[in-house]
Amino acid sequence: MRLPIFQVDAFTDTIFGGNPAAVCELTHWLPDSVMQKIAEENCVAETAFFLAVDDGFEIRWFTPEFEIDLCGHATLATAHVITRHLQPSLSSVKFHSKSGTLTVSADNELLTLNFPSRKPEPCSIPQIIIDAIQAEPTEVLKSRDYVLIFEDEETIKSIKPNLALLNQIDIGMGGIAVTAKGNTVDFVSRFFTPQASISEDPVTGSAHCSLIPYWSEKLQKESMAALQLSSRVGKLFCRDLGERVLISGKAATYLEGHITI
Repeated sequence: MRLPIFQVDAFTDTIFGGNPAAVCELTHWLPDSVMQKIAEENCVAETAFFLAVDDGFEIRWFTPEFEIDLCGHATLATAHVITRHLQPSLSSVKFHSKSGTLTVSADNELLTLNFPSRKPEPCSIPQIIIDAIQAEPTEVLKSRDYVLIFEDEETIKSIKPNLALLNQIDIGMGGIAVTAKGNTVDFVSRFFTPQASISEDPVTGSAHCSLIPYWSEKLQKESMAALQLSSRVGKLFCRDLGERVLISGKAATYLEGHITI
């Protein structure tokens, strides 16, 4: 069986930046075990699988370790593949997913995700997370992910997690977002994934489902610009709509081909 595959760098306008995602178009769902093996073989943070249905597309996301319930950058990458390569007449794409219906609009170079808001709430935090991050936050909140607030951008840049401790933490599908007000944008962040083959995610759209409502309330702003300060760096344009958030960014195609299974 030959399957078309793309690799797309999301939340950037140049290759080798942003967050790489593999995108596979299917005509029917493969066994979960096969999709998991493809994701493991691709060895990027997420592989998105999608197929056409009557009113849009179904989409699923796999890390090299397991299936997840929501992924921003791989959804952006999939919309890029559909609107730039497969069906360029489309200006919007509807996806059916385990997190409900997701839409992506394409306007010139920007793709805009319409995702559910996941406002984080104050919580206590296991000491091992503080020890792993090796920095003391001023606030701790949680939705799917832990959200750790710090004083400034310089602190976010300087964080060097203890990977041995990080990989002892079990947050299920969640991760750890560290964030602060930005120097040239509204807020900055980084995102760490315990027990994953890629310990720091380059750009994490789904984490912004929690970061956007937090910073919108904190800054008293509906529209914001954000940077994720991984080594690849990603830029996101954000808008808080209450129950939903808009996350916009660019994408660049790195690879187009086929895989044989």
